[in-house]
Amino acid sequence: MEMTIRPMTAPERMYCYSQSQQIMAQTGCIGHLRGDMGSSGEQFFSSWDDHQGQLKTQEFKDEFDAVINALRFDEAHGGVLASRRAMANYCWDYPDSRMVPGEDDFGFRLDTESYSYMIRLNPNRGMYNIYCYCYQREWLDNHLQNAAKGIRFIDSHYNEKFRVPDGEKVRIITAGGEHRDMRVRYIDDYHIETNADWGNTLYHICEFAERFEERGCQDIFPLRSTLPNRCYSILESTGDIIIIQKGEKGYYHIDVTEGTKEENRAFVDSQNAKLGITKAQEEAMKAGSMFGWAVPAADPQNYDDKGALLHPNQKDRGDAR
Repeated sequence: MEMTIRPMTAPERMYCYSQSQQIMAQTGCIGHLRGDMGSSGEQFFSSWDDHQGQLKTQEFKDEFDAVINALRFDEAHGGVLASRRAMANYCWDYPDSRMVPGEDDFGFRLDTESYSYMIRLNPNRGMYNIYCYCYQREWLDNHLQNAAKGIRFIDSHYNEKFRVPDGEKVRIITAGGEHRDMRVRYIDDYHIETNADWGNTLYHICEFAERFEERGCQDIFPLRSTLPNRCYSILESTGDIIIIQKGEKGYYHIDVTEGTKEENRAFVDSQNAKLGITKAQEEAMKAGSMFGWAVPAADPQNYDDKGALLHPNQKDRGDAR
């Protein structure tokens, strides 16, 4: 049996968790294994949950046993499940597999000819050390390819307002001026899944637009995960130091000793650098706070590394814009 294993891509990481029944059906999720290595770190205890029992064929069961045994006992596959220490060493050898900075969950995708195994590892004692979600490979790949086009948000006349990548959040400004943030998932080009709490979780994109307008909502826009929650900047007209909050119009002044415009710029650059905020992110935050968070200029991917807005024919727009 030939198999390959690599760190998951960012979009793939959503598929090493349980999804809605709709998404699991579309991706061909057969079920998942949960396991730990006991108090000694040398054992292997596991349980199995079905998601689509009709897909759990004998062919799959035989292959899955072979995959798990290869990860436990075959050094050719890194011995990743040989022990908790071996798991930790394997994860640390692949820093790109860390799913969330500062946390100890690591994601790997293992492929065979017919199946894909989305494996989430945590080498800490006292935790479940492995979750392995099993998929029909062709179904999963087709869904990921289609989802890469992004989730469309339209008005009731079918005019596209913006797109967001699968799994991102959007913010709704209600009729009363309050805001509600919700995560959205791609089902197909015409359906989305969300926690809008308007009586459904699954919506045709046109139905969602109609519900939005029926309730008198004021605005909807993306809360891009590529943007920080806040950043420092300066007012070009005065040189004053300001703070910009993601998803909010305008800015906040801060109480600091005022310097020259150049000194304030240096302070802003220093503070943003400490927060890991790039020039592109700062410029996108400024654009969003002034012109709205759905405009292309509020997307940091539309800037170069110096914070200059890319010319339209230079932009690598991607499918999920």
